[in-house]
Amino acid sequence: MVIPTYNEIENIEAIIRKVLSLPVPFDVLIVDDGSPDGTARRVVELQREYGASDLPLRLHLLERRGKLGLGTAYLTGFRWALEHGFRYVCEMDADFSHNPDDLVRLYKACANGGNDVAIGSRYITGVNVVNWPMGRVLMSYFAGIYVRYITSMPVMDPTAGFICYSREVLETILQNNIRFVGYAFQIEMKFLAWKYGYRITEVPIIFTDRTKGVSKMSSGIFKEAVFGVLQMKIGSFFRHYIPPTKQPPKPIPIQIESTEAV
Repeated sequence: MVIPTYNEIENIEAIIRKVLSLPVPFDVLIVDDGSPDGTARRVVELQREYGASDLPLRLHLLERRGKLGLGTAYLTGFRWALEHGFRYVCEMDADFSHNPDDLVRLYKACANGGNDVAIGSRYITGVNVVNWPMGRVLMSYFAGIYVRYITSMPVMDPTAGFICYSREVLETILQNNIRFVGYAFQIEMKFLAWKYGYRITEVPIIFTDRTKGVSKMSSGIFKEAVFGVLQMKIGSFFRHYIPPTKQPPKPIPIQIESTEAV
């Protein structure tokens, strides 16, 4: 379970305790971008607490120097997970906008349901968003329509950030140069998984806007998504996506610049 953080001191302890208490024994990797509020320091304290028994440590931390972007945080976490042999890798926000209980459903959709990617979807059964202003709901919903129109990708919530990937998907995708860091990063990951022929499913969830901390959303993130989708589609005309069963095996080295593992 990869969770990127920047100034999440109000949420970090609660989200870690909740995920580690789930019936599926997830490991948690926090990728912190130098939070000045002490987020990483609190994770270290929790590591000491959870490491007190003779069981393997399930709480991990990578600290990066500076705010380097959501997309690069996830890529760092994905590479770390592959390097450490994990079969399924999930991503979610730290602010409880994604209900941690739904992690089990996403995992089972892949592990038991035969899917390669399971997306926690806000829009597969209507509009399931709580506490968002109407303008943001409409922007998000119509962003999905725009992405489907441009790319033809059959995903109702292409900007979703609550996802479970199989190892094979990430090994394939990370051989590409992932260009985007914000909203468009989420779209690009799903687009590549779809183009490579992986099986994608959407699991209905209820998205609840954060009640603690400050949102990291900005107009620049939406602009990146709008123009990024066009770049992705145009670029796909000049690429050949080899089906995963025919790809030669390639090592995926972990590349963490300016980070420290704890």
